[in-house]
Amino acid sequence: MVDGRVNCGQLRLLYRGVYLPCSLVGPVEPALAKVMAAVLACGPDSFASHETAGSLWKVVRPAPGRATLHVTIVAADRGRRPGIHPHRVDVLAAEDRAVVDGVPVTAPARTLVDIASRVRIRVLEQALAEAERLGLADGGTVAAALKRAPRSRGATRLRLLIAKEGGLAFTRSAAEELFMTLARKVGLPVPETNVRVGDDEVDFLFRAEKVVVEIDGFAFHSSRRTFENDRRRDARLAVLGFRVVRLTWRQLTNEPDAVLVRLALILGAAAPGRGRGEIVA
Repeated sequence: MVDGRVNCGQLRLLYRGVYLPCSLVGPVEPALAKVMAAVLACGPDSFASHETAGSLWKVVRPAPGRATLHVTIVAADRGRRPGIHPHRVDVLAAEDRAVVDGVPVTAPARTLVDIASRVRIRVLEQALAEAERLGLADGGTVAAALKRAPRSRGATRLRLLIAKEGGLAFTRSAAEELFMTLARKVGLPVPETNVRVGDDEVDFLFRAEKVVVEIDGFAFHSSRRTFENDRRRDARLAVLGFRVVRLTWRQLTNEPDAVLVRLALILGAAAPGRGRGEIVA
């Protein structure tokens, strides 16, 4: 019967034993169908996790063009499946389990623990701040999740951030709002936000002037590796002809006038006919 429905186009095979009706009905929205299918394909004690869970909780932006789905599988080893990155654990506590729109998923705090070693530290800080803003997790729940996953490779990063005096530096949405407010205040051109330039996603892009603005949080410069990775990123943008301006959250909040003057001068210097490819420290 199933083979017949596949042959006549009523069902589409997603994974072995998991099919998608041509007209999807049921509790899972079409946008989540592939995630739900990946979880079902990995067995009854499986959960969307890592970057996939971060996207479901809306604390991590999904990377364009990346189709890999992350699933945590408790105990059982069910083999390989194309497009699924399995993460096998012996146990997943009840506090680390949740459901989003019918999809089993790791809880927000556990999700942050899982991605801590996989994303840039500035992205991690933004994810933590966004989770706190949305009421999904805070320093206490993240610390508890760390205790339940003592071998997490990102533990040091997370402890640094949740112990930071004064709370997390900023969320991406808060940074966008503040920067755009400052830009409008003095009539600067309206930049594009969170767009890709080459292989990298940038915070703000003044396309006509070929100027990129990146806003760095507390964690910036916290390690030599982070510093060097961001400088490589800046170099890639420079090769494409873009100036890179790095601002800190504290500069935006404590000295906005100086930031505006500096940026206005840089945008003016980027007029047609001026030099290209300079990285502005």
